[in-house]
Order: sequence, then C-alpha cells, then structure tokens
Amino acid sequence: MNIGKKITIHLDNGTVTGIRHAEMMNWTGQAISDPRNQIKTLKTWDESARPGIYFLLGISEETARPAVYIGESENVLNRLFQHDLKSDFWNEVIFFTNKDKNLTKSHIKYVESRVWELATAAKRYDVLNNQTLSESVLSRSDKHTMEGFILNMKLFLGVFGHRILEPYSQIVTQESYLVDDAEILELKSKDLIATAVITDEGIVVKSGSDAANLVSENLSKGYQELKNELIENRVLIRQGKKLAFNQDQLFTSPSQAAAVITGYPMNGRIHWKNSKGQTIKEIEESMAIQ
Repeated sequence: MNIGKKITIHLDNGTVTGIRHAEMMNWTGQAISDPRNQIKTLKTWDESARPGIYFLLGISEETARPAVYIGESENVLNRLFQHDLKSDFWNEVIFFTNKDKNLTKSHIKYVESRVWELATAAKRYDVLNNQTLSESVLSRSDKHTMEGFILNMKLFLGVFGHRILEPYSQIVTQESYLVDDAEILELKSKDLIATAVITDEGIVVKSGSDAANLVSENLSKGYQELKNELIENRVLIRQGKKLAFNQDQLFTSPSQAAAVITGYPMNGRIHWKNSKGQTIKEIEESMAIQ
C-alpha cells in the first residue's frame, strides 16, 4: 500500500513561475526551485548558502532534448553564480539543502554520485556532466540515511515537474490495472513485435521492440516528426530491414505508440493485447463492470 505524504510549497512571489520552497513533515531536507533570472533573489535566502545538491535544467543544444547538469557545493548559491556566468543551456535550478547543519561534504558528494547514476540510467534527460562522478566513502548508517534523502529528492523533483531520476517503466502505481508481469502488452503487425507496459504517464514501449523502417503517407505529420526525432536521438536504431528500440520509450497514448511503431495510423486500444489476448479496451471495460 502506498502511504500518502504531505508536502508544503511556498510560492515566494505568489506565482508558480517564481521561487518555490518545498518541505515535508518529519524530513530535515528542503527543496527550492528557482528560475535563472531570479538567482540574485536567493541572496536573501539563508537556505541557499548551505551545502547541497543542485540540478541545472534546460534544453540540450545538440539534441534539443531536456537536459540536466548535476552538481554539489558547500555553498550552493556561490556555485550557481559561477554557472550563471559560464553555462548557457539552463533556465531553472532545483537544489536541495538541509534545515540543520548535519549535511556534510561527504554526504553531498555521495548523493551527487548516486543521483548522477540514477539520472543517467533513467534516460529522461541528457546528463551534461562531462565525467563519471565518484562516490564518497560513508559508513553503512550514513549511506542508508542518504539513500532515504535521495528517495525524497525523487519525490520533490517530480512535484516540481521533473522526473529526472525515475525510469519510465517504474512509474506504475499499485492501483494501475496493468502492473503485473502477466499484463505486459504486446503489439504484432506483419513481422513486427513490440512489448509495452501502462504507467501513470502513458505507455512505455520496452527496449528491443521492433518498429517499421518506412512510414505511410497517411501517418500524421506530428507522428512522422516524432519518429524521425527518435531515430536522430538513437532511441530507434536500424536493425536489418527494421528498426528497434534502443531503450524504453514513453508515449502519451497506446495509439501514438502503435502508429510510430507500425508507420501508419492505428487504434492502439484494440491492437495492444495482454498475454490472455485481451485488448486495452476490453481490460478497461471489464474493470468498469466490477
């Protein structure tokens, strides 16, 4: 059973586009989201001049994908001013510090390394760090404490609209009607076979799934552009006469996923099926009856 959590967010200037400060009961950590053009305002925030982890967020100039730079500092504000002078890609920063003084340099180095690993593995954002981040040595108890800190960081990043650390296929709630291994969906079309799972965000096509090399003239321009983008970013790679997914990929709907895979318009709700041969439409209808 998922346990509810209460998060309090303070909007500093009364709007969602300004500085946002978030905290949670019984957690000593805190998160602050700040647009780049308001960095100077953070001088009045004691929370920003403490040891912490930060995420610079923007768009990659090379791939036009969401991008992130992950860093740590014993004084986050000072480091942000340095990035403001040197880095162009970012337009928002989210950083995490502690309300007390128990977060040390070793702690934040450990967290920096771990969140870099998670962000790289999740593949939602281009991670712009130029090198692998080394993990600091901590005691077993401190590691466990920092792993708990990271779990809360995932939650707060999601609340701020950035699921940087979460792989697509893990965003599944216990209440989802397609969460079991037996409910993995399959799409078959001619010589193509693709598998997927339904998540809270949409449908995730699994790595290794097939896709057609060609597209029909009837396929919408938007879907054609999406497929070309996936090819350019090597999410779809050539494999013989077909394409194959090089990683898990989120789509907003079963029909969008099916159309990109097959290369022509398709109603995904009746073509994606589980191991029992039930379509998504039939599964939803059976759930409505219960």
